[in-house]
Amino acid sequence: MSDPTIFEQPVKLLGAEGTQLGPTDWLLIDQARVDGFAEVTGDHQWIHVDVERAKSGPFGGTIAHGYLTMSLVNYFLPQLIEVRGFSAGVNVGVDRLRFLSPVLVGSRIRATGEIVSAEEVKGGVQSVVRVTIQIEGPDGQPADKPACVLDTISRFYPE
Repeated sequence: MSDPTIFEQPVKLLGAEGTQLGPTDWLLIDQARVDGFAEVTGDHQWIHVDVERAKSGPFGGTIAHGYLTMSLVNYFLPQLIEVRGFSAGVNVGVDRLRFLSPVLVGSRIRATGEIVSAEEVKGGVQSVVRVTIQIEGPDGQPADKPACVLDTISRFYPE
């Protein structure tokens, strides 16, 4: 894993478009994590939580919820990028979210990123980071098709 790319102040994001971030460490997606997500969200669809039934299902086993995979962007972002020198940071939202490949329970995932844009907004700086969640292939390298890709939008208000 590489260390996060550090920006000492939000204004330093300006002009950093195209900067590649990561990769992060691999993270195991186990059944306990999937079951916990099902419990908090109320999404108990059998393809996620019924291990026996899922063996004969379309994926050959249980899979992580797409929104679980997406939510782990919050886990991976601090491993990709660190912005310092702000009084408040706000998650504005997500654009262009696509689930491209299921994450089988027992798989490992990691993230890479790219700064897509950074611009001044009233009182701060807004950045868009494209995060790609990769699935580990049998050879220990990322599989050809990622689990998901999304653009996460953050706003930083300087101190």
